[in-house]
Amino acid sequence: MADIMGKKALVIGGSRGIGAAIVTRLAADGAQVDFTYAGSRESAEALAQKTGATAIRSDAADRDGLIKTVRDAGPVDILVFNAGLLVAGDPLELAADNVDRMIDVNVRAPYHAAVEAARAMPDGGRIVFVGSVNGDSMPFPGLAAYAMTKSALQGMTRGLARDFGPREITVNVVQPGPTDTEMNPADGPMAELMHSVMAIKRHGNAMEVASLVSYLVSADARGITGAMHTIDGGFGA
Repeated sequence: MADIMGKKALVIGGSRGIGAAIVTRLAADGAQVDFTYAGSRESAEALAQKTGATAIRSDAADRDGLIKTVRDAGPVDILVFNAGLLVAGDPLELAADNVDRMIDVNVRAPYHAAVEAARAMPDGGRIVFVGSVNGDSMPFPGLAAYAMTKSALQGMTRGLARDFGPREITVNVVQPGPTDTEMNPADGPMAELMHSVMAIKRHGNAMEVASLVSYLVSADARGITGAMHTIDGGFGA
């Protein structure tokens, strides 16, 4: 998208998987990209060298640290929040601390990152959260808390779209279904079960998701805000 040439983009959680694909696509589109990583230093450094982006170590669970990272990035035209955790299991057995950390990363962090970015974001900026189709549909047991966090992104998106609309800052959430990454490989033990409830019986790939993000941050999408954009092969159909 030539219209984001030279725009400043910050991707929270960009060193691997979908995040790395978003960094790669935005950089290819001509944006000046910074991205954060928490623990994947080697992957982050390799991606930075490949794309010309700047890697920043920052833990999304650290509220004050995250806010500082966003502030220090300076005014950004584009914020993509991709960081996320998945804690799965019998809710009667899950450790409360693990669930709370997931809430910190999946809910509190995107809210605070978006608010801080909006303080200095130019009018007409773009905010995109990467959520999950599980915010709409949960056909399997053991993922109640995870689904809760992804549904929370939907309300956040609608509300912030209203708040930032007068400045023509759009706020959207992209909701991938099963996507071929290290976290959810296309040949993993759950793949056949996932494909059984999909209309297109294959995992998506990260670049497909990145292409949707690229569109949403472009000028062509200036009238799209407060919306959920599901890319899941019919998982939730």
